[in-house]
Amino acid sequence: MNFLAIDWDPSLGIDLFGYFTIRWYSLMFVTAFLLGIRFMKKIYIEDKIPVEKVDPLFMYTFLSMLIGMRLGDVFFYSWDYYQNHLLEIILPFKKSIGGWKFTGYTGFASHGAAIGIPIALYFYAKKHLQKPWLFILDRLAIMVALAGFFIRFGNFFNSEIYGKETGSNFGVIFKAAGETTPRHPTQLYEAFSYLALFLVMWYLYWKTDKKQKVGYLFGLFTAVLWSLRFMIEFIKEPQVQKRGEEWLFSPLNTGQVLSIPLVLLGIWLMLRKKK
Repeated sequence: MNFLAIDWDPSLGIDLFGYFTIRWYSLMFVTAFLLGIRFMKKIYIEDKIPVEKVDPLFMYTFLSMLIGMRLGDVFFYSWDYYQNHLLEIILPFKKSIGGWKFTGYTGFASHGAAIGIPIALYFYAKKHLQKPWLFILDRLAIMVALAGFFIRFGNFFNSEIYGKETGSNFGVIFKAAGETTPRHPTQLYEAFSYLALFLVMWYLYWKTDKKQKVGYLFGLFTAVLWSLRFMIEFIKEPQVQKRGEEWLFSPLNTGQVLSIPLVLLGIWLMLRKKK
């Protein structure tokens, strides 16, 4: 029996005057960006970079993150569906028996953002900073770790991306998702892991000389974050429920397979000798 299991059935968000609701996930998302802008301005001041250059940085980041996450879900997890529904990749509608139905964009994958954001920042660094590509990746990685904390909290409020069933007394019953048995709150496992990573990187930037070694902080971020993701995937429900999702590396799933090269890249960046 699970006497201490938590029944989790939160409201969708904050109801404002009965007209519209601010969803918790959206609130977490906005909070992450506002804090990210504030902290990046402090970093730019420390690096003697005009703070005006923070605004285009977050425009590059925001757009590349949304596009990358969307295409990541399409090509890494849901291509079997989207290859026959190409318009739905770019439109927030789904075709049904009665016609087109507005659904919003319902599929995002963090591995897509891991590709999209660095590509966009290459052009940002070249146009706005005239500094090495890894210079801005080192600094933005600190903010991305913090953003991961808030975004996973948003997933927890949405009762999504949860874990497998657990006999632990501290499991969570996600009633909003129709669950009746306790499951691992993997969103919280990831959230607090990312928060710890943010605090470590923030300390290394301000209190050590690691920021002088170009690529080290981004390497640390990449190696640790995707290692955490790799391990937590073992107790997380698969994002794609289909036969063969484990690829050729059973029992690894798609998320774990995609994490391995990112972990290796991070380790290489940390250990390489600066040229």
